[in-house]
Amino acid sequence: MMSGFIQGEDRDQATLFPESLDEYVAEDSAVRVVDVFVDDLDISGLGFKGEPAETGRPGYHPRTLLKLYIYGYLNRVQSSRRLEREAQRNVEVMWLLGRLAPDFKTIAEFRRHNGEAIRLVCREFVMLCRKLNLFAGAFVAIDGSKFKAVNNRDKNFTRAKMKRRLAEVEASIERYLTELSEADRHEPDEPRAQHLKDKVAALKEEMSRLKKLEARRLEAPDQQVSLTDPDARSMNARGTGIVGYNVQAAVDTAHHLIVEHEVTNVGSDRHQLTRMAGKARAAMGRDELSVVADCGYYRAEEFKACEEVGITAYVPHPMTSPNRAKGQFDRTAFRYIAADDEYECPAGERLVRHVTTQQGGKTQHRYWTSKCAPCPLKSRCTSGKERRIWRWEHEPILDAVRARTNANPDVMRRRRATVEHPFGTLKAWMGSTHFSMKRLKHVNTEMSLHVLAYNMKRVINLIGTRPLIAAIQG
Repeated sequence: MMSGFIQGEDRDQATLFPESLDEYVAEDSAVRVVDVFVDDLDISGLGFKGEPAETGRPGYHPRTLLKLYIYGYLNRVQSSRRLEREAQRNVEVMWLLGRLAPDFKTIAEFRRHNGEAIRLVCREFVMLCRKLNLFAGAFVAIDGSKFKAVNNRDKNFTRAKMKRRLAEVEASIERYLTELSEADRHEPDEPRAQHLKDKVAALKEEMSRLKKLEARRLEAPDQQVSLTDPDARSMNARGTGIVGYNVQAAVDTAHHLIVEHEVTNVGSDRHQLTRMAGKARAAMGRDELSVVADCGYYRAEEFKACEEVGITAYVPHPMTSPNRAKGQFDRTAFRYIAADDEYECPAGERLVRHVTTQQGGKTQHRYWTSKCAPCPLKSRCTSGKERRIWRWEHEPILDAVRARTNANPDVMRRRRATVEHPFGTLKAWMGSTHFSMKRLKHVNTEMSLHVLAYNMKRVINLIGTRPLIAAIQG
């Protein structure tokens, strides 16, 4: 006996009036929010699959499985097999599902077949946040982050990786053939010679496999092939390569709620600004919106599109010019004089417009002066005949973006403090492998469940469980 300590109840002790499951669930538990939120949804209008069976054993209602998934993602339990076990032993899940215990196959199939409906459920919660007036600021930070796919790096082949791998195999074959030739001259029947022959045969089979993969790679639109998850792509993430997806997110700067998200398999962020900002503005119900992003989103056409639809962008100009590294003047050293449509160089000379051409679908004006040759600053300006400056016809839009970004230096610190928070939280929840499903459409579903769980937990922390339940029921 453990006398002097708090004692538990006897397992064999019978009770006259058994306790109800509801007594085991705290009044402010997040599971109550899940229950009320899903019960309030118009399931048929969201497009969930699954009609009551006319014959045979009835299936589970979509609400039941949706509740299970939302609860699981709230508590970092994403595996269908683990969710099956939770339904059998977790008191909160028993309360939530009414003691139903679906098998893992049923649970997994529900997520696989209802991707679009689950994404709409995530959007419904964003609409609830809008109803609670949590998007009053009309200011979002947009960023992309690389998340790992199921595909291993060794199962992904790019042009450079394939070229390197073929060269390695070819070099190994040459080395073993040389060793085999020497072994045959000395002792033809030596066991080592047979071992070398087996090595060469295996390498030739590998070479044949790689050449077939190379043919598949060349047929792919982006010259890349992944064997485990065909939609996963090799991407650069903070100087290291991963095989995965680029997750775009627009995050509200006031409360760090994810307003809009999307999973892509394009590693670059250059073409994402206008689309993500437009979707975020629609979700927030705003006519105008301010967005901040890092220099990876800097693209002239995106800024023009943003301005046309009333979106104010804050994006720093990337310092990509090689001139400063070579000790020469970069473009910022040349002052544009709008009244004369001329540039003034550091030496005080005027660069006049001479040519207008089309480059990459954009109308560009070219400026230069014929007085570069005798200029004492020429060595710091250009190594050619004269220094030439290109100017886009809509350059004032870029000037406006640079001016307002430079005038608000705190906006970039605000961006980092806003958008890095949810990305860091989500990656911690997902674990080292990040995604567990394959193919882009299924990964999008998985991300929607993570975002829904993140937003729900965030709102609970902001306003509390009971006010949130009251807002849902109201």
